Parts: sequence; C-alpha cells; structure tokens
Amino acid sequence: MTPERDRRARLSVYAAFAIQGLCFASLVTRVPQIQDAHHLSDGALALVLLLVPVIAGVGSVVAGSLFARFGSGPVLRIAQPGVCLAMVLVGLTGGALIPLYVAVALFGVCVGAVDAGMNAQAVTAERRYGKSLLTGFYAVWSVAGILGGLWVALANRLDLSLFVGFVLPAVLGVALSLVSGRGLYRKAEEVTAPSAEELKAAARRVPWRPVLVVGIAMGVFYLADSVISSYSAKYLSDELDAGDSLAPLAYVAYQVTMVVARASADFGVRRYGGVQVVRLGGIVGLIGMIGVVASPNAAAAIAAFAVAGLGLSVVAPVAFSAAGQVDPTGLGVAVARLNVFNYVGFVLGAAIAGILAPTGGTDGLRLVFAVPAALVVVIILLARGFAPRPVPAGAAAPGRGDATAPSSPEAGPGPSRTAVPPGS
Repeated sequence: MTPERDRRARLSVYAAFAIQGLCFASLVTRVPQIQDAHHLSDGALALVLLLVPVIAGVGSVVAGSLFARFGSGPVLRIAQPGVCLAMVLVGLTGGALIPLYVAVALFGVCVGAVDAGMNAQAVTAERRYGKSLLTGFYAVWSVAGILGGLWVALANRLDLSLFVGFVLPAVLGVALSLVSGRGLYRKAEEVTAPSAEELKAAARRVPWRPVLVVGIAMGVFYLADSVISSYSAKYLSDELDAGDSLAPLAYVAYQVTMVVARASADFGVRRYGGVQVVRLGGIVGLIGMIGVVASPNAAAAIAAFAVAGLGLSVVAPVAFSAAGQVDPTGLGVAVARLNVFNYVGFVLGAAIAGILAPTGGTDGLRLVFAVPAALVVVIILLARGFAPRPVPAGAAAPGRGDATAPSSPEAGPGPSRTAVPPGS
C-alpha cells in the first residue's frame, strides 16, 4: 500500500462522512415543513421519525453481512447515492402518507448501510496510517451538518419547496460520491474481519460491567442527540414562534459547538483524564438542556442548544475509548457491545418524543426536552466509569469487570476492527 493510495482513500472517506452529514442535516432541519406538507399530527410525525433509527439498525446489520463478500467500499458506493435519492423522494411525496413512509424507510436503510460502510473504511484508514483519525472524520461530518443546516435556513427564507430544497444537497452528494467512491479501499485492502470463532472466544474475555456503565451514559447522550436532531427546529418554530429561516439555526449552533468541543477533547483527556472531561461535559450539557427547556425565546434557545452541544459532544468519543481499554482481544467486541446503546438511545428518543409531544398540550415540546435534560444527570453520576481498569491481553474471561478503577489518562485503545456509526 503506497502513501499516495492511502491519501486518496482517506480523502474518499472524508467525502463519505461529509455527504452523510450534509444529507442528514438537510432532512432533519426541515422536519416542521415535512409535517406541514403532509398534515401530520405530532404522533404521526413521531412514528415517521422513529422509523429512521429502527430501519437504520437493520440496514447497518445487512450491510455488515455483505462486507465479507464484497467489501465495504462497493456497499458504500451504492448506499450513499441511495441516501440522496431517498431525501429527494421525501420532497416528491406531496401530501401522500404511504409514499412518505416508503421514502423514509429507504432513507433509513441506506443511512444504516452508509454508517456501517464509511466507518469500516475509516477504521481501515486509521489502521493503515497507524494513528487516530476517527475524530477528524466525525468533525467533517459535523461541519457538513452545519452547512446543511445553513442551507435549509436559506431555503426556508426563500420559501423553496421541499423538493427544491433537497435537490441541491442530493445532487452534490451524488456527484461527490461518484467521484470519490473510486478511491475507497477495496476488499483486499481492508482490515480483515474476525471469524465467528475468534469473536466467540473474544467475547468470553471482555467484561460486561464497564461496557454497561459507559453504555448507559452514551445511550443518554444519543437519546438527547436524537431529540435535538429531530425536534430542535420544530421546537423553535412551534413553541417559540421562530420564523422558518431561524428555526434550523438551533441545530447549526448545536453542531458548531460539537466541532469545537471535539477538536479540543483529546487534549483534555490527555491532561485531565476521561472522567473529568465527561463529568464537566455532563455538567455543561445539563446547563444547556435546562436552558433549552426554560428558554423564553428563539435566541435564548439557540444559545442553550449551543451550550448543550459543547458539553454532550465529548461523551461518545470518550466512551468508545473507554470500551477499547477493556477489550484485550483487539477485535472490537467491547466497541460492538457499546454500539448497541447508540441505536437504543436514538429509538428511545424518538419514542419518548412520540409519547410526550402529542399529550403535552401547548408545552408538549418543552416536556420532550425536559426528559433528556433530567437524564443527563445520569452521565454525571456515571462519569467515573470512563476510566476503567484496562484488561491485559492475556486476561481470562471473568464475565465481569471493575468499571471504576482509574487508569492513566494517556491510556487508550488501538484502532478497533469494529466500526462505530457517528451518532453526531
């Protein structure tokens, strides 16, 4: 593998993350317009939004099963234009509900496949370079999400239809995917996936308790992230009387501070340790979420979403780092277990919103945000679990682990074979 080949593959992976961030933001920040166009009740909207993480989980599993035969590159090259197509189809459904559900289902399955594919490519790039690259890929995802949110704010200001508003990011996404897809790693170049026998043996050596501790905290983060992604624009529009061009800026502010926090999080972990970083992040996130619930106007809410993003963004990266420390096999078993909490958090977030939004009266969406605000306290209480005692490579399978014993702040896992989706 030549350095030039690795550089080309790395750029292609950056492109994949950028397309995903752009399309995701372009869709979720137009949720109020989608609801109005289809005359959806809050309960029906919640069902539509719930479809995405549920079907994305299925898409991710199906894509993973195809990697062994075809590699992640071909799957990604097919699924990523599928995301763009599904987004355009959402804009073409008019007021018909069945086509909307079909388009959203297609979006979900393609999003799940892209999540799996682009992260598998990212892990291969990280292994080839021999240094951490995943944070940079996630940063690109967030930057593209910011651009997507800004585009939607402009599209709403110009009163563009859903279809026209979705076409531009979709065309850009398809074009970039077609150009960059040729640079992705081929199957023969990718990190070799572990066999079923290897995974079964490894599972006996990875303790569950430390993974469960950080997993619960990460699930809370993804629950909050799910609600913010899907309902921040609607909250500003419905509860705080923000204009259509202002409402998407809540998600933009949230993503901007996430980029800032993640850019400096590695330094904080090296200097102060994961426990302190997550504990402080939880406190800041709690302040932000309380501010969201109590906001008297759109400007205050946008600022509060920015504070929430600044604090909560550190939870997932440090969680995956902690999981890697208790996996003595290097096969990503702990990371795979932890990854379950990503989808659980997203599904619970959509379910909670679906239950509370229609029944909360005029303050229904405030109540929707009050639940993750209260649950953020759990992240603060579990912060000590983000410094687990590393499990040595020759350790036997205890079936349990000490999630509270401190380790060196500099200690960290090597790149895992198991890819993780960017939940934000």
